[in-house]
Amino acid sequence: MKAAIYPGSFDPVTFGHLDIIKRASKMFDVLTVSVLNNTQKSPLFSVEERVKILKEATKDIPNVKIDSFSGLLIDYAKSKNIHIAVRGLRAITDFENELQIAQTNRKLSHDELDTLFLNTSLEYAYLSSSSVKEIASFNGDIYPCVPDFVAKMVYEKYGFQK
Repeated sequence: MKAAIYPGSFDPVTFGHLDIIKRASKMFDVLTVSVLNNTQKSPLFSVEERVKILKEATKDIPNVKIDSFSGLLIDYAKSKNIHIAVRGLRAITDFENELQIAQTNRKLSHDELDTLFLNTSLEYAYLSSSSVKEIASFNGDIYPCVPDFVAKMVYEKYGFQK
């Protein structure tokens, strides 16, 4: 069985993330989308909320599992017996950072974890969770960026009703 992990913060999940999830799910028997509990960031949504949001957003993709983890990706992947991580790339600046992470993961995992890079579809290349949060914080329109139910939840976090 071919399996992969798509790790990330997903705070919040965007149409760009969902594009990568849909495309990667066609390449693997099982795709585990796993929310990283990153103690270095102050997320808008808790890990539990992000897991719930992802479950709802991917409910129509039968081979996608939603999970969460803390710590190193290589340890999490090993615990799941998964040897491929999926990462999305929007621009060359993403590539430089993601390549360094992929090389580090491969080295630290003793060549047990490879990374598959998927270029984000052009229609979503501008999207990031950070920009969605910034736009929403000023009550701007994020409906083109995230599923409707996610937009409503983001606006609620900022005290807006849309």
